[in-house]
Amino acid sequence: MDPAGGCPHAANARLLARGAVTPVILPGEVEGMAVLGHDALKEFLAHPDVAKSAQHFAALQAGEIADGWPLRTFATVRGMTTADGADHRRLRSLTSKAFTARRVEELRPRVETLTATLLDALEAAADDGGVVDLRGHFALPLPMGVICELLGVDDRYQDRLHHLSDRIVATDIGPAEATAANQEMVRVLSAVAAARAADPGDDLTSALIAARDEDGDRLGQHELIGTLMLTVIAGHETTLNLITNAVRALCAHRDQLALVRSGGASWGDVVEETLRWDSPVSYFPFRYPTRDLTVGGTVIRKGTPVLAGYSAAGRDTQAHGPDAARFDVTRDSTARHLSLGHGAHYCLGAPLARTEATVALEQLFTRFPDLDLAVPEPELPRHASFVGNSVRELPVRLRR
Repeated sequence: MDPAGGCPHAANARLLARGAVTPVILPGEVEGMAVLGHDALKEFLAHPDVAKSAQHFAALQAGEIADGWPLRTFATVRGMTTADGADHRRLRSLTSKAFTARRVEELRPRVETLTATLLDALEAAADDGGVVDLRGHFALPLPMGVICELLGVDDRYQDRLHHLSDRIVATDIGPAEATAANQEMVRVLSAVAAARAADPGDDLTSALIAARDEDGDRLGQHELIGTLMLTVIAGHETTLNLITNAVRALCAHRDQLALVRSGGASWGDVVEETLRWDSPVSYFPFRYPTRDLTVGGTVIRKGTPVLAGYSAAGRDTQAHGPDAARFDVTRDSTARHLSLGHGAHYCLGAPLARTEATVALEQLFTRFPDLDLAVPEPELPRHASFVGNSVRELPVRLRR
């Protein structure tokens, strides 16, 4: 795997031509596997003999993984994404009420208001030529603002939390920087938790602290901080990439944008097709077979760290047809995308991500129907990660 990341689609196509499952070398010369094919990935994600807990990571348990390994947090953070069975259900139940479809629908007016406010600021931030970084001024502060409100995180922490999240999901950083980012994230979130403990509110962090204080068996301190870390990172990074990738796709496919604006398709269709066509997460770490498994005709050995290849599965021609590489908001595929997961670990924040992205795109292109990229697509700087799939900046011209 290239630690520098970049656009994954050409490499994914080459790998898929060889098979649905492939061996990979992770940073630090760690041997792993990646599941790329749609059907194979769907089977693997829901397989009863596949675990998320790092106690099944053979190389880690053997002491072969360095403390500063850039992907170590994905394996060792204490939270629902690294828990199985009863532990997973316990941790998920503590946060699930904040992300139900009903709760998210109640949040919609707040999302709409914040979106409108950010669009006002976006226009004010544009230079004399009407050019502005849409990612930094709009796609980022919307989901970050919403998730921080849900968690009761003070505004002054938001920029730092995004920077640290960006470092934690990066795959091209060294051990010292990776360790420092994780340690600082723990310090910041501990300060957030201390503030909420001293002054509880109607927010998820306060609810988690109450659960911890009421019964330590329901939520330990490490699990509290781990849950906050996972919620902050997943709660804004995925939606940030989703909005960014959708805008890029619509700018490159003006016929599809015209179709939506004329009522021939919905903004929800745009969100679903973007999730399939340019998944906001390319390869997500990790799952581990608890015994030798044969998936997609390939044996994955017990204890191997496995990447879920969402961006590859989204363009798998075996599942999505020979035109899988084409962006088509009217696509009627019998194989739904897997970009928000599948099975017991299906993304808890999926309803919120869909709501934020749908509201953002509709308001953005209603306010700026002629919005377009200010630089050619190939010149956009890519994420330095094979986990996140997007660009680091998105300069757009708001009006022609």
